[in-house]
Amino acid sequence: PTHSPKTKKVGFFFQVKHSHRPSNGVNRSKMPPEASLRRRISAAEQDDEPDNVVSTEVAKKMDHLSPNEVAIDGIIYDLTDFDHPGGDSIRVFGGNDVTVQYKMIHPYHTSKHLEKMKQVGVVTDFKAEYVFDTPFEQEVKREVFKIVRRGREFGTPGYFFRAIFYVCLMAFLQYNWVTRGSSFLLAIVYGMSQAFIGLNVQHDANHGACSKKPWVNDLLGFGADWIGGCKWHWMEQHWTHHAYTNDDTKDPDAHGAEPMILFHDYPPNHPARSWIHRLQCFYYLPLLGLYWFSEVFSFQILDLRQRGAQARGIKMESDFLVKRRPVATLLRLLYIYSNCVTPFLFHGLSFVPLLHIFVMAISESLTLAIPFSLSHNFENAERYPMAESKLKGEASVCWFKAQVETSSTYGGMISGMVTGGLNFQVEHHLFPRMSSAWYPFIAPKVREICKKHGVKYAYYPWIFQNLVSTWKYMRDAGTAATWELRPLSGKA
Repeated sequence: PTHSPKTKKVGFFFQVKHSHRPSNGVNRSKMPPEASLRRRISAAEQDDEPDNVVSTEVAKKMDHLSPNEVAIDGIIYDLTDFDHPGGDSIRVFGGNDVTVQYKMIHPYHTSKHLEKMKQVGVVTDFKAEYVFDTPFEQEVKREVFKIVRRGREFGTPGYFFRAIFYVCLMAFLQYNWVTRGSSFLLAIVYGMSQAFIGLNVQHDANHGACSKKPWVNDLLGFGADWIGGCKWHWMEQHWTHHAYTNDDTKDPDAHGAEPMILFHDYPPNHPARSWIHRLQCFYYLPLLGLYWFSEVFSFQILDLRQRGAQARGIKMESDFLVKRRPVATLLRLLYIYSNCVTPFLFHGLSFVPLLHIFVMAISESLTLAIPFSLSHNFENAERYPMAESKLKGEASVCWFKAQVETSSTYGGMISGMVTGGLNFQVEHHLFPRMSSAWYPFIAPKVREICKKHGVKYAYYPWIFQNLVSTWKYMRDAGTAATWELRPLSGKA
């Protein structure tokens, strides 16, 4: 079952929906990828192949892709000798179907882009999951690109000033933590500064949005490791989340806090539910404060397999990742020494350094987790974006529409300077490779186009309003209240 969106304004929750809404924003005249794939196979049989196709093509199932191959729209591409203009990040997903990831990160993509890669075969069991190039998507791109011209979507001088400020702040606080010893106040501020690196620096960088120069994104992307995470783990999980936001089978973030917290709204009597989830609206924020511990001391760093993404079907055995396992492990050990060992050098083996580390960890975790938890968990958020496609057995849902209806936006430019643009979650999910500095400028136009096409857009003027809506959603998700019929109330 799906949650049918209602047209209303509840308090501060803004929804827009018109009666002349096109069916899912889908242009039915577009040829589906499967039809294009059949034509492609037919052309191969006639030896009428483009220059980037090898003469001996291989037909294989998706599960049999080699670690250095990717599939896009059912065509297999070999990455071995491919010099990707955007850097080596493409190799993180070797061995996988990257159709959605490719299209979400290349808003200007055409068939000419794919001709740069060597085609080596076709996938026999490819099935499109979303519909692209719909009228809604076309208009959003057309109008947004009038505001942010092609090639200018990367970091602005203002963005780099913000990034440099947060880098210098954390470097200064870390210097004091390591050379002068920890303290209670320093632990709070130092933890927050690490979160600001995660929100404002590594996030843009690992989306490839800081600069058109790959080395700049790669360098700033290591900000994830500087704060106790891992850039390659982050890409494995976060890019998968972006591709399949709120999907109950493919979004790792939808299940990442289980079994203690249910972000996904399961049906009543689902085996994932427990009596304790009825109380999760009271304990989910304190529990998110422990996020640092689960990340810093995770053994997943040893094999670079992010378990959330792996559970959703992502393979992480590419040569690229295998070669970077020692680097990731070394960076994690360096972080643990700098942040967890040095306090004991000044305070000795006592409870004091443990308290300082704990406070620093809680401070970083909450500063990071609260903005992320608001983004896709709020009242009336779409929790089953691919339900219609699954019922029909074919792609019928516009990917751009799904991104809007599973995300929320709150505040404005000031909130964006603190959260790294995560408050503009709708705009970020539509254009993940655009610098967060541009989101305040495109948000009004995105809202206008959503209203025109009848696409539900959630906007909260203030962060506390989004927080209240998230609290209510966590209460309802924990009690399965959204699945209950309420006779005579006019609500279901």
